[in-house]
Amino acid sequence: MQQSKPRAGARALLGTLLTALLALTALLTATSPSHADTTICEQYGSTTIQGRYVVQNNRWGTSATQCVTVTNSGFRIAQADGSVPTNGAPKSYPSVFNGCHYTNCSPGTNLPARLSSISSAPSSISYSYVSNAVYDAAYDIWLDPTPRTDGVNRTEIMIWFNHVGSVQPVGSQTGSATVAGRSWQVWSGNNGSNDVLSFVAPSAIDSWSFDVMDFLRQAVSRGLAQDSWYLTSVQAGFEPWQNGAGLAVTSFSSAVNLGGGNPGGPGGSSACKVTYGTNVWQGGFTADVTVANGGSSPVNGWNLAFTLPAGQKVTSAWNAGLSGSSGAVTAGGTEYNGNIAAGGQVSFGFQGTYDGTFAKPAGFSLNGTACTTA
Repeated sequence: MQQSKPRAGARALLGTLLTALLALTALLTATSPSHADTTICEQYGSTTIQGRYVVQNNRWGTSATQCVTVTNSGFRIAQADGSVPTNGAPKSYPSVFNGCHYTNCSPGTNLPARLSSISSAPSSISYSYVSNAVYDAAYDIWLDPTPRTDGVNRTEIMIWFNHVGSVQPVGSQTGSATVAGRSWQVWSGNNGSNDVLSFVAPSAIDSWSFDVMDFLRQAVSRGLAQDSWYLTSVQAGFEPWQNGAGLAVTSFSSAVNLGGGNPGGPGGSSACKVTYGTNVWQGGFTADVTVANGGSSPVNGWNLAFTLPAGQKVTSAWNAGLSGSSGAVTAGGTEYNGNIAAGGQVSFGFQGTYDGTFAKPAGFSLNGTACTTA
């Protein structure tokens, strides 16, 4: 039997519905996340983020299940079963790193690097904590007399940003020190495989930007490393003893600048200058940021890292893409302003909210190179 054709009105209605459906599909496609979160439960499973860091599950002290959910800017512990005695080693070290860990090297890293060749090693971190677990939140920085990319290194530096429960670093407390402008309890010992030098914050640090070299110089001055040794990796994560689900690194950056500057960067810390202007009112503010490249080479693909003071949060931005909205934040160029010519500059801005007293970020780094501020 021959089928009848739709009437004109029905055809018009079908066309309208089809147009609406295509528009809805395009909208959903445009607004869907560009990076799907990945969950890793394998004991030593890992993946890369931002094309330059490795996130690893690294469950080595227990057979109980541990899973991490990897985001584009860090990771979150999704499952952390089991527990181990608090007077011994932790059950794992889920972390994100720059460098090499048991032959697993992050993409494009320039580590291992001889300490004497490093001009600066800027890093930034933003943590999210939970209270129903026993853990520490710490950087784990590895040094060795040789440029090895596998196995255990000679000296381990740990920077404890926070700890919950009756846990303590390897060894015993040997005193206190001011490093990178902060006060720390200093612990020293050996875990049977390597020397461990630990710096413990007296109160929790949620986010911070600093130069890793300040802590490496401490190791050298205390006889636990030499300038001829090599930095092999810079890692940040958690050591849980009990539970741990919900702990997260919400943003992380690490760079190692060799000699006078950063290849592809602004050509040295003095070449990068940031002007940070603000308009502040009760509970809110806008920031206008200008990044100037005073070097002799262009900066192709710029990323400006800085840490917002506690209580500040970005709500919108223009002329830049922002990774992170509080704590450690990275602003990157767009299709139309992604490069900075030699002697040139770019500008962007954002709006945000704040609690308490307003303050400006303490420091900025352009593609890993520290900038001066105006």
